[in-house]
Amino acid sequence: MSDNILYNYIERTNVIFNIFRDLSLAIFCIIILSSCVSMSQIKPDLEGIINKKDLSFKFREYNSFIFVDVDSQALFLLKKGTVHKYYKISTSVYGTGNKENSLMTPLGIHKVSEKIGDNLPLGAILKGRVWTGGIANIITKYIDTDEDLVTSRILWLEGTEEGLNKGPGIDSKSRYIYIHGTAEEGLIGQPASDGCIRMYNDDVIELFTLVPLDTEVWIY
Repeated sequence: MSDNILYNYIERTNVIFNIFRDLSLAIFCIIILSSCVSMSQIKPDLEGIINKKDLSFKFREYNSFIFVDVDSQALFLLKKGTVHKYYKISTSVYGTGNKENSLMTPLGIHKVSEKIGDNLPLGAILKGRVWTGGIANIITKYIDTDEDLVTSRILWLEGTEEGLNKGPGIDSKSRYIYIHGTAEEGLIGQPASDGCIRMYNDDVIELFTLVPLDTEVWIY
């Protein structure tokens, strides 16, 4: 009789152990899967951003344009009123501003005036908008180097608002404000540039192919 009691006790213990093991394994898998979901996949609510910033335009009325939200370090490509693509970016580490030599990211309405780097390899280093022949060492860790390399592609922005981002002393194009790739990919998602809008190299190559010249770019 005592042997049966002992046997039943062992059986119940094994069942409980197996349930606990399976439950622990399930929780572990959930944690691992959750950690694999990059924060870059969590897309900010564009309409909420628009309302919060109290911008007086209806983005659904635009066929195609780019909206850059400095606060969330996000770039949205809209086509026919819906978000077609969302990318994490980096704007200036010095904040926002339009003055020449400020190293700040300019605000307001711009347009893509020139596209440079078509067919260049990923990581191609451009200086003066010309490929040097070099390929950048892409840093994916959180490392801030002394270089602000322009890589892969350039979308050169031109301000369209006189007195804000167009004209003497505040002209975005004369300040060489670009959307471009960076060697410091580990810093994407936070302010890190010297005025331009940085993107992951794969992302800027994709964006380059999706937008034509004169696409409007709203930076707020």
